[in-house]
Amino acid sequence: MTTETTATIQVYRVWIKASPERIWAAITDPEWTTRYGYAAPVEYDLRPGGAYRSTATQEMKDFAKANGFDVPEIIVDGEVVEADPPRRLVQTWRMLMDPGTAAEPFTTLTYEIEEAKMQPGVHKLTVTHEVTGAPRTAEMVAGTEDSGAGGGWAWILSDLKTLLETGKGFGER
Repeated sequence: MTTETTATIQVYRVWIKASPERIWAAITDPEWTTRYGYAAPVEYDLRPGGAYRSTATQEMKDFAKANGFDVPEIIVDGEVVEADPPRRLVQTWRMLMDPGTAAEPFTTLTYEIEEAKMQPGVHKLTVTHEVTGAPRTAEMVAGTEDSGAGGGWAWILSDLKTLLETGKGFGER
């Protein structure tokens, strides 16, 4: 996996031995999203102007309560800008589970799925997160040690790749 980071645009790439349709489903289908990354279910209305949201898991709620804070039911929200299954998804994105990120403007998240020219059956997933004007969000999704948010996009995409290639995400036995 390669990573490119600037103050306003973060780009993450991972090559996955899976079809574009499986990768697309893993990004947009809650049955998949509960099996990798932070395991939060997603809801997409995959048309321009359609709603996007991700909801808190019981594990997230329990962790928050044990540590003296609350997590809202909807932890990330946004709107679909463009959907071209199974190749491209552009959406707005705002993290609501942290007051600092919730106060920032919506950011733009783009998923692009392309055939890897070097190997049949392998596809490149590029995630571009435009975080202009959202420094706390940029820090959290980059997975910096100071963010307190875990591994960010690099960790999520590594887990997604593992799930699609092995049938099990990091947290599954």
